[in-house]
Amino acid sequence: MLNLFKDFRKKTVGLRPLKITLLYQNFESMENHLTVAEKVASYLLKISAVKLNAVEPFTWASGIKSPIYCDNRRVLSFPDVRNYIGLALSDKVRELYPEAEVIAGVATGAIAHGVLVARELDLPFIYVRSAGKQHGLGNQIEGVVPEGRKVVVIEDLVSTGKSSLLAVDALIDAGADVLGMIAIFSYELDQAKRNMELAKCRLDTLTNYHVLLKQAINEGFLHHSNKTTLENWRENPQEWGREKG
Repeated sequence: MLNLFKDFRKKTVGLRPLKITLLYQNFESMENHLTVAEKVASYLLKISAVKLNAVEPFTWASGIKSPIYCDNRRVLSFPDVRNYIGLALSDKVRELYPEAEVIAGVATGAIAHGVLVARELDLPFIYVRSAGKQHGLGNQIEGVVPEGRKVVVIEDLVSTGKSSLLAVDALIDAGADVLGMIAIFSYELDQAKRNMELAKCRLDTLTNYHVLLKQAINEGFLHHSNKTTLENWRENPQEWGREKG
């Protein structure tokens, strides 16, 4: 299936981006009738960018215990998946923010994905750290600071949204007009929703937690008997973690 997409991309060399997008959408529909959200979820599972374990939870850097771990940096090692996700992110920008003037990737996980989008849309690219460097010029934003320009932020993953919003704040402080954020995947935590609403930042994703669980069960990555456990975690991660010790 992945090789078919590679062949498709080769055949579209030289076509304008909009024409490629239309062909890519038709190809996806004919190939397996999955939605973009389902297909992205399927890819993340197949390349082990997402791991599920309801018995032995993972511990995030924040200390949260979780039955799911997502590392979308793995996407970069699989050209077919990387190209598909890059095009899907680009399509989202075209659909939601046709007026976008600059693409900003959140360091470090979304730098490469942001570059793919900027290249596809032929737009300037910058990336944003969570804080300024402690040496050199001390930059938090790398590239030409987009004062007064319309910026779309690209993220690879949203958990609570706090680190993502640090990048948004930096862009706003630099005078940018942040239109919104597009991510590959979100855990759909209530805390992230609250943080985005408080920051008045719109978040859209290619896929999400609910779609991924459904796809994981359909494809045999998760037994249906564990679905409730994973749903309970999303509703209250802290309580779920305490029960797991």
